[in-house]
Amino acid sequence: MGLMRFRVFPTQRITEEMVQQAYLSGMDRVSWQVHATAEGGELSLQRAASDSANLHIPWPVEGYGQLTLTSASLMERDEPYRLPLELARGSIVQVRNQLSEWQLIGLTVPETVTTKLAEAVDRFSWAVVAQDDPAASTELAETALRAALDAGDRLAAAYASQALSVRRRTGGAQTEYLGVDLGGTLLDGRVAGHVLKTFNAAEVPIAWRDTETAEGDFLWTTSDAQIAWCRANRLHTLAGPLLMLDPVALPDSFYLFDDDFDSVQDYVSTFVRAAVQRYRGQVDGWICAGRVNAAAELAISEQERLQLVAQTVELVRSLDPGTPVFISFDQPWAEYMRQRDSDFPPLHFADALIRAGLDLAGLMLEINVGYSPGGTLLRHPLEFNRLLDIWSLLGVPLWLSLSAPSTDNPDPMARRQAAVAPDTWTPASQQAWASRFVPLSLAKPMVQGVLWNQLCDAYPHGFPNAGLFDARGRTKPAMRTLTTIRRKYLK
Repeated sequence: MGLMRFRVFPTQRITEEMVQQAYLSGMDRVSWQVHATAEGGELSLQRAASDSANLHIPWPVEGYGQLTLTSASLMERDEPYRLPLELARGSIVQVRNQLSEWQLIGLTVPETVTTKLAEAVDRFSWAVVAQDDPAASTELAETALRAALDAGDRLAAAYASQALSVRRRTGGAQTEYLGVDLGGTLLDGRVAGHVLKTFNAAEVPIAWRDTETAEGDFLWTTSDAQIAWCRANRLHTLAGPLLMLDPVALPDSFYLFDDDFDSVQDYVSTFVRAAVQRYRGQVDGWICAGRVNAAAELAISEQERLQLVAQTVELVRSLDPGTPVFISFDQPWAEYMRQRDSDFPPLHFADALIRAGLDLAGLMLEINVGYSPGGTLLRHPLEFNRLLDIWSLLGVPLWLSLSAPSTDNPDPMARRQAAVAPDTWTPASQQAWASRFVPLSLAKPMVQGVLWNQLCDAYPHGFPNAGLFDARGRTKPAMRTLTTIRRKYLK
């Protein structure tokens, strides 16, 4: 049994929520299953392994809110680590490593980056010297941490701006699409006008739960109209996910068969076949399955889930061989693995499908930031960049499906009542998140498209308050930001 301990000063800085979301990972960022406790200002994490590890923990940072930070790789030892000091060290190491990597490809580094990084190193050095005075050391470490995050923010922004400018100037852009999930309701004229002004792609959901109203009876009215509208307006159209492995998306009748895998396979195939036969030749891509890695609530095993996804891909390809196929993965950092063991972390699940020779046109990463449970913890742009680099190693194009909340108010139209951190998200912070992370995504060479995965809060939708239009149909600031990004960076 391995044990890592971290001392926090003052003791009240560590909350129960932070304890329940903290986890340890190896260099691949895959979480070990851990048991975390806090007592007397000391955070303890137990796990089966005793290897060196990185700690990941949500931490309040002035000017950033509660941001999930990562330590450097730490070995187990008898003496507890000082948590603020290790979070500052990890952030400085991350900025230094990314700075070096991007300089090698010719990035022009703004002076503000090197100035802030030097400040971070200076404050961190003094924090190490002052460890006998916990209050002074913590204050210095927090100052170093903020300076490192500032340096990383400016570094990521410089990379995104320069990479997109070079690609646009040389005509070598690989990223072509900025899109939105249209949801399950037909658009009114005003919303449709904003969509056409901002996006050149759209995801038309083929929601099994809403489409198959009774076993064998299908209602295609909304998806018929949405696909026809997309084609009429020349939007690049992705349809699906056909199989969404999420309890809120599956029809109730699915659970009549989930203890009989052969029946599950037949039931899934019947719906997938009906959908593809209806729309083949009318869409530009099929999202065959979504949230395939995180469906712990289902009775089928991980191996059966892998088999079911592969079967769905093969069926779609046989019915519509000329149309690209994709698979979507939820929560790609796999924070959920801190609470349960898994043979297939999302990256390994994707690798297994690719090695099976399924001829996938790309992978989609669904990142609903700021929600718990079922969402992704808020992270720094450099950590986001690292995730995309790791997934790019699989050698297939990536699509991103992104969302962030605009408020922590109750949302009765949301199908997933996930919690949002209080006093963290506003329309302005949603806009700021989009302005930082969407250009960074578009700048990555392997990213082919970015989708905002919720359009309007006024109609039934997935996560609370993540739409680009609020519950009264008013445009949120994030929509205007996405319009600007489209005009500035894409055709």
